[in-house]
Amino acid sequence: MARNTEDVTSDAKTVRLSAATRRARQRMVDDGGTPSLRGTIIKIILLGIADAAAFFVSMLLVAKHQWTYLAGVVIVTLILNFIYLRRGGLPAKYLSPGVLFLIFFSFSVVVYSAFIAFTNYGGQHNGSKEDSISSVELGAMVTDTNAPWMDVSILEDGNKHFYFLASDNMSEFAADGVTPVPHYYLGGEDFNATTGWHEITGDELSKVSYGAGLMGYDIATGYEGFTTLTIDQVTQEGAKFATLKVPLSAQIDTDGWMALDPSAAGVQRTYYDAKYDAATDSFTRLSDGTVFKADNSQGFFISESGERLNDTGWQTVVGLKNFNTIFGNEKLRAPLLKIFSWTVIFAIASVLSTFILGLALSLLFNDDRLRGKKIYRAIMILPYAFPGFLSAYVWKGMFSFEYGFINFNILGFKPGHGIPWLAEEGAAKWAILLCNLWLGFPYMFLITTGALQAIPAELTESAVIDGASAWQQLRLIKLPLLLVSLTPLLISSFAFNFNNFTIIYLITGGGPSGDPSLGVDVGGTDILISFVYKIAFSSSQGADYGLASAFSILIFFIVGGLSLIGFRRTRFLEEVTE
Repeated sequence: MARNTEDVTSDAKTVRLSAATRRARQRMVDDGGTPSLRGTIIKIILLGIADAAAFFVSMLLVAKHQWTYLAGVVIVTLILNFIYLRRGGLPAKYLSPGVLFLIFFSFSVVVYSAFIAFTNYGGQHNGSKEDSISSVELGAMVTDTNAPWMDVSILEDGNKHFYFLASDNMSEFAADGVTPVPHYYLGGEDFNATTGWHEITGDELSKVSYGAGLMGYDIATGYEGFTTLTIDQVTQEGAKFATLKVPLSAQIDTDGWMALDPSAAGVQRTYYDAKYDAATDSFTRLSDGTVFKADNSQGFFISESGERLNDTGWQTVVGLKNFNTIFGNEKLRAPLLKIFSWTVIFAIASVLSTFILGLALSLLFNDDRLRGKKIYRAIMILPYAFPGFLSAYVWKGMFSFEYGFINFNILGFKPGHGIPWLAEEGAAKWAILLCNLWLGFPYMFLITTGALQAIPAELTESAVIDGASAWQQLRLIKLPLLLVSLTPLLISSFAFNFNNFTIIYLITGGGPSGDPSLGVDVGGTDILISFVYKIAFSSSQGADYGLASAFSILIFFIVGGLSLIGFRRTRFLEEVTE
């Protein structure tokens, strides 16, 4: 009895030692062994380059006060250094680059798009409120048309400060009503007691030098102690002088300033017609006293009557407003249902037509009695090898109404007669399906050919012995086995065609145009993705990225839901086959 116990104990010890050995060996595999000197040097150099790039990006983010992105860069850099500098963790070292790129180029894009769907981001709301305020102030700069236009010479002092030397020949005339009585003014960009805008009178007039002006009158062209800039100098620094302001008083916001006209030959009083009050977060239009308060729900400065101060707003969170627009806008509802139904029809018809044609050709060229099968198969995949966008342009030319190859050569119509393929909605849809059939059947031909060759020959041979016809072999044996292996590819093809923007954009551009009274740019052949493109980039009402992102989320759930149903159907087919 004691002997048996010792044997068991000895066996258990052996098992424990074997398990420990296996764990030790697994740790050695995970550690990756002892790195060589060359490998260590290469790793340090690559990490140094990565850290230097991260440091450079961090400095740029600090300069722009982008603290959130800065924190992300720092955290990611620290994690990468920890992974690659520590011993072991070999799987993490291989997986981290792929995970990092997945987060940056896929996951972050999805998260950002989801966030944009809940904002009003678009052509009129593409910046912050501070940017909008600056835009309003810039647009509120008004030239006083009641003030005299004055000839001007631009002067420079020893401290590189600029001055306007202006000549007013319009405000006062002699008794004959023709001869002007000139008035001369001098002022600098930095307002103070000595350089402020003032009329030159008395002894100061002796410091002025004169010359001929554009209107034929003598104007002030120089002033003692200052350098007069030449026309070439003014032209070279045109951007600087276009924004140069010479204040009329210390209260520049109320009294205004002198500014150059576009020709840089004269100046005229300019002022702000709208003044911003940070305390009330509003603008007051000085010409009529109207107050425009900031409306964060719309991202505009709006008066009590609903008037916008300008069309440059700011980006703000609007909640479910974009989704309410999709489902609640009556003008959008009818065309949206039409677009959705056509999108589903287009995707299903494209998959079925290409699959049926590809399967038929693969069955034809899978016959052992056919000679030259390799040549025929190579010819069949040529449309797939040719760039798709070039094929689309070729088909667009073939669909030309007057001299297109289809109307003129195939159908035999005379020039100017035939089927208006791209001008009528029904014909345009058939044109797109035909073109997509040409582009898509080679792919289906390839995958069905491979799947057919994977079916065991014993199955078809047994069916032939049992007296099954060719149709019965296809329907009862080949097609069920094909669907088990090809359904995931058919689902991916459906998802691709559901978002097949390229073919729609290149062939019809979504046209022919729909009803303009709807207020949205909807074409007869638009699918959801092309409609979203128009909303995002080419809408007649301005780009609306927020609404486009909301549509993108819906498309994601639609395609995801349909794909889920398809994969469940695939499992059902597998169970039936088993």
